Amino acid sequence: MSLADIWLFLQQGLASGLVTGSVYALLALAIVAIFKTTDVPNFAQGEMFMVSGYVAMSLLLLTGLPYAVVIPLTLAATTAGSALFQRIVMERVSASRGVGVQLVIATLGLAYVLKGAVRQTGLGDAPRSLPPLVSSDSFQIGQATLTRLDLAILVVAVVVMLLIYLMFSYTRIGKAMRAVGMNPRGAQIVGIRLSRIRMLVWALSGLISAVAALLITPKILITPDIAHIAILAFAAAIVGGFTSLPGAVLGGFVIGVVENLVGLFISTNAIVVAPFLAILITLVVRPQGLLGGKVQVKKV
Repeated sequence: MSLADIWLFLQQGLASGLVTGSVYALLALAIVAIFKTTDVPNFAQGEMFMVSGYVAMSLLLLTGLPYAVVIPLTLAATTAGSALFQRIVMERVSASRGVGVQLVIATLGLAYVLKGAVRQTGLGDAPRSLPPLVSSDSFQIGQATLTRLDLAILVVAVVVMLLIYLMFSYTRIGKAMRAVGMNPRGAQIVGIRLSRIRMLVWALSGLISAVAALLITPKILITPDIAHIAILAFAAAIVGGFTSLPGAVLGGFVIGVVENLVGLFISTNAIVVAPFLAILITLVVRPQGLLGGKVQVKKV
């Protein structure tokens, strides 16, 4: 392999990795937001993402509604469904003195219910993609080739991340979410309703999942198995720091770039191994993640 080829692959891997990594970063943000406020990893995040894609596809294909109507309906449906699950299931498990394991099992139950529901409808029998909102014409940045759809995915994802940052930094709801994440008991003492904030965090997680699905499903086939993308989102959260929202974003981009570079320089068959290798290296070198705080040992 010549130096020219190496330089070309580096540029292409970086450009393509930033596009796919932006979707991983969005889902990692959703996972970390729930974990910070509830101490529970949401193992249904991938299925929430998958169902969002099917909701959009059903509205487009079965009702013939335009994208201008389908997009807000999809966002609203996933957001409301996530909030209702937290209020009806997670809140009741917590109220009955459910421990962390029971809450985790509840998220696993949601994952199986969502996947089973999609399979029962018959929508998952034939893989489909959403029609793109943006032209798929290609253009070059340096020597890397991207499409207008790729650029739209990256730009929209980054804008959504910035909006989430502004919400957490400058709004009362965002500050309340941060307070619950740092010290739930202290937040409750100053008048913050934990149940309300946790429901809003789950709603936000559903909204982010729907945005990620609407962005990437014009590029990939929608099947019940696309929920496995959550594995990559968890990898991003671990690499960046499972308690750090900026770390989740950084981890998403790292996983996306590493995946693409491994596929270009080594083999496409090695892509599935790359995220797990990144996790192992991170856990050995910096267990708290790239932007995670100091490792703390909780006394029991």
